[in-house]
Amino acid sequence: MPLLLYEREKILEACLSVFARYGFKNTSTEMLAEAAGISKALIFHHFTSKKKLYLGLLEHCFEKVRTAMRFDAVSEHADFFEAIDRLGRIKLDYFRKHPDELKLVYGAFYSPPDELRQEIEEKYGQAIAERNRVLEQLFEAVPLRNGVDRKQAFELIMITSKHFENKFSAAYTGIGMMDDEASERLFDEMNRFFSMIRHGIAE
Repeated sequence: MPLLLYEREKILEACLSVFARYGFKNTSTEMLAEAAGISKALIFHHFTSKKKLYLGLLEHCFEKVRTAMRFDAVSEHADFFEAIDRLGRIKLDYFRKHPDELKLVYGAFYSPPDELRQEIEEKYGQAIAERNRVLEQLFEAVPLRNGVDRKQAFELIMITSKHFENKFSAAYTGIGMMDDEASERLFDEMNRFFSMIRHGIAE
């Protein structure tokens, strides 16, 4: 890894816990420089501003989550609905192991700084679009009843998936993730919803 890129990665990792603990607004460049063990001038040399550093760190976390979830391997799943369940469990497990990244991402999406709101929404939108493209490709293999519109069916599934993402997020208190029993109940509930979509609810 080139030296400059290596130094940039080290700065991001050092600043993660500071942003996670204090948030964007209450974090100063002095605090970031102290955490990274470098001068403010060197911080600005790599990132030009606190805003660029924060957004760079958010992108850094996104990339690590994408790597952990292995979207490129989703096609290995024989069953579309099992793939959704599996991706959800990988994501939950990842954030349990990386609580500072969870705090950063949670704060960025659910209480974003006003001056960063648009950029964060764009980054989040790109991540969601990437995930949806992969899942939509896998959904092409799901046989549907005559008369069912494939795009509408996929949209319904994504609405349901988003509903449970919000439930998982609501269970995060800022201290940590829900315990295994609680998360398993939510996964069971999600899969029951998907079963109703898959098999229908009327006699």
